[in-house]
Amino acid sequence: MKPVDILLSRNLKRTSCREGIIEVIMNSKNALSEIEIREKLEGNYDRTTFYRSFKTLEENKIIHKIVIDNQLVKYTPDNSITQKKEHAHFYCKECNLIQCLDSVLIEKPKLPDGYSESETEYIIKGFCKSCKDNSSKD
Repeated sequence: MKPVDILLSRNLKRTSCREGIIEVIMNSKNALSEIEIREKLEGNYDRTTFYRSFKTLEENKIIHKIVIDNQLVKYTPDNSITQKKEHAHFYCKECNLIQCLDSVLIEKPKLPDGYSESETEYIIKGFCKSCKDNSSKD
């Protein structure tokens, strides 16, 4: 699906910044930080436009925010765009790679009466194959 089609499906105004952010995220194999996205984004957008675009895309479930801690946040396409099921993410403590683990599905938790879920995050922290292989060579 093209960025313009995604925006139109959510009844959102087309802007080059929104389309660019979607394009960059959709073309990446791994989750990206705002800085990484901004570096790959064609065009020079002021800070306000850039962050408003992020907020709009997140609120409309076009991009998904993955919060590792208060210093590391990355983004991937939302499951409603990719048609993926709820899944875990892997975070490498060495290289900061964040990757979707599509084979590790998350079941909706059963909550006590009166509670409602807004989102569930499942992040597995460890070392990716590349970092693990490099450390075993030392």
